[in-house]
Amino acid sequence: MSKREDEPKNIGEVLRQITKYNKLQKGLDNVRAEVLWAKLLGPGVQAYTSSVRLVGDILYVDLTSSVLREELKYGSDNIITMLNEGLEKACIKKLVLR
Repeated sequence: MSKREDEPKNIGEVLRQITKYNKLQKGLDNVRAEVLWAKLLGPGVQAYTSSVRLVGDILYVDLTSSVLREELKYGSDNIITMLNEGLEKACIKKLVLR
């Protein structure tokens, strides 16, 4: 028979262990970045966003409006800071708007 631990574990710690063991963190960060993009920048920007992908430490955002793309380029440093704060870690180093 297998050995049981008598001490109960926190569900958050169990989820972190599962995430680490199965190497799911990159995928979770990608999903969280996409959700945060919509939440932080609002429905106006989301309406012109066709895709958001986190590849390594670069966030690629495809926009359908060239005017919006140029406007967001001016605030890209602030956007990166807001997204990293929302992700609770500095995993985004660069923002590429296409």
